[in-house]
Amino acid sequence: MSTPQRPILFVSLPESGLLNPLLVLAGELSRRGVPDLWFATDEPRRADVERQVTGSPVEFASLGEVFSELSAVTWSDEVYREVTQTSRFRAHRAVVRQSYRPDLQADKYRRLETVVDKVRPALMVIDCVSGFAVDLAVKRGIPFVLSVPFLPSNVLTSLNPFGPSGTPRGFPVPHSGLPFPMTFTQKIRNDLFKWRTLGMFFHPAMGKVLSADARMRKELGLPKPSPMTRVKLAEIILCNSVAELDYPFPVPEKMKLVGAMVPPLPETGPDAGDDGLTDWLDAQSSVVYMGFGTITRLTRDQVGSLVEVARRLEGRHQFLWKLPREQQHLLPPRQSLPGNLRIESWVPSQLDVLAHPNIGVFFTHGGGNGFHEGIYFGKPLVVRPLWVDCYDQAVRGRDLGISLTLDRPRDMDPDDVVDKLTRVLGDPSFRERAAHIGALQRAAGGRTTAADLLLGLPALA
Repeated sequence: MSTPQRPILFVSLPESGLLNPLLVLAGELSRRGVPDLWFATDEPRRADVERQVTGSPVEFASLGEVFSELSAVTWSDEVYREVTQTSRFRAHRAVVRQSYRPDLQADKYRRLETVVDKVRPALMVIDCVSGFAVDLAVKRGIPFVLSVPFLPSNVLTSLNPFGPSGTPRGFPVPHSGLPFPMTFTQKIRNDLFKWRTLGMFFHPAMGKVLSADARMRKELGLPKPSPMTRVKLAEIILCNSVAELDYPFPVPEKMKLVGAMVPPLPETGPDAGDDGLTDWLDAQSSVVYMGFGTITRLTRDQVGSLVEVARRLEGRHQFLWKLPREQQHLLPPRQSLPGNLRIESWVPSQLDVLAHPNIGVFFTHGGGNGFHEGIYFGKPLVVRPLWVDCYDQAVRGRDLGISLTLDRPRDMDPDDVVDKLTRVLGDPSFRERAAHIGALQRAAGGRTTAADLLLGLPALA
């Protein structure tokens, strides 16, 4: 008698920071020959899902095209400026206003409902931002696992002064970029962040959105939302971090800290067509790797500042800069670029680059994936925080002695950048501390531990 299949359905928004850890996990299950794997996300990520098939199939389930209102990559320049402004609260508020769209969430919910009716999953694995998928899993009584590519406290700390919280009173609010412990002034700022977050839902414009959300939920038969529902009802929470990268607090048993989700390396072989990048890295002694994620939009002045940084450090360090092709028109004429600067619009594998022993520092925007991956490979960081969670990662990295943060991230002042890079590269304590926490991440098991945890759940027994 054959063993009944127990489908596993992964669900994620198309943003790389949310999607990539789940792709790695799906790839690991495929490698093990686990049957009946499905992955639901937006249509443009079909090829990324199909590339994960190394053993058993991973079937792609389309949730339609990307809604530009929900995708930071496609936001207008005006919205981009709002969500990356220097005021942490105003930037946080802008993100909430931009992404809280009940009508679009309802569309994704209905599309996913069709997928669930077809697949009849025994288990869903959901990125922590896909609230529509959590709603559907709860309504249908489908066991689900929550995927968190951020710090452990990100999904456990309440943004509401009256809401239940899994962290101690006075713990820094997510997106505030505040340290712990705090000064008296910082404590006031932290409390105000919560009160202002609560207050913005009393604004008339937000009141209309709340009314629309209530109507949508009534139509779909969903209960009122609760910020801690996803945490309370999840079978387990897979967090791509380790306790040592966050401020101390009692982590609940159901939260499994597995470290960064890294696929088997190297990702690229000798015939990967990397245009000699690996040979170039092998020939260097000290390389600064600059990569600011898929969302960052640099200005001409900022690009010019980074070219000047490379020029000032010529003769001491080489620079590898992953700069998207659509931003390369901002560069000065190629003949005027310093000889120690190599610019690539794309690298076959950022993980292979970070794993290379000649990378001395990772200059990054500090997003959840990049922050954890850099430390996973023992690389100290210089952080130019972009928005929301980037500030939270940056302040913890600074306090842990594994990174420094630019004083004026928006300005990208060459004096500031050169100072931070020189200090991190010149002080061995940064690398030693990063190597220590990187070893802890690798010991946590990443994709292999996560896969073992999934396959051990009662839903798949």
